[in-house]
Amino acid sequence: MNPILTELGVSEELQAFFQVTDLVFSYGQDTECFGENFHRVPATSNLWVAGNDLTTEVVITHSAMEAIAYLTLNRHRYPRIDTLSFIAIGNLPHEGQLQWIRSGWLKKKHTLVFGNNLLGRLADIKVAAGLADRQVRLYWNSPHIRIETENSHHELTMDNLSLNVFEKAFGIRSGIRTYKPIKFDTFLDQLKHNGKQ
Repeated sequence: MNPILTELGVSEELQAFFQVTDLVFSYGQDTECFGENFHRVPATSNLWVAGNDLTTEVVITHSAMEAIAYLTLNRHRYPRIDTLSFIAIGNLPHEGQLQWIRSGWLKKKHTLVFGNNLLGRLADIKVAAGLADRQVRLYWNSPHIRIETENSHHELTMDNLSLNVFEKAFGIRSGIRTYKPIKFDTFLDQLKHNGKQ
């Protein structure tokens, strides 16, 4: 077991599920590194994957540590973790990543776990659109975000932007769920806060 994860409250069961020994996570040619005072997440076209290939649900996050934190804090939602897979895409969604997920994991239930901030909500939109095989372009035009697809565009206010608002504006029904922590930007922030108490 990893002492840092144990101190954060990550159970032995979950450390075994994620096959954690050290806190360096491989994204092919890139790595994510986590320590007591740092967290480096790559911007990459590769992925980090954990879990079962015969899964029924795929949870997509920006980092391996966010995946671990999310499952630690939401273990009660998943009576059988052997039905889960986790994919971390790094700091920026890349079209090649979304194409790979779409082709290999299409018939699965998808859950998006990105930050509870503007960048997290934009990642929700970019990933959900990519999984639906739709290209979107996002432009900041304060106080709006301009979103363009192949045949239409909308300007949505930053404060109200969400995957649900995007889907209603563009007439899309992805069926993809999103989870956000309530009082923190990320589940990892929440887990670190809980570990300090």
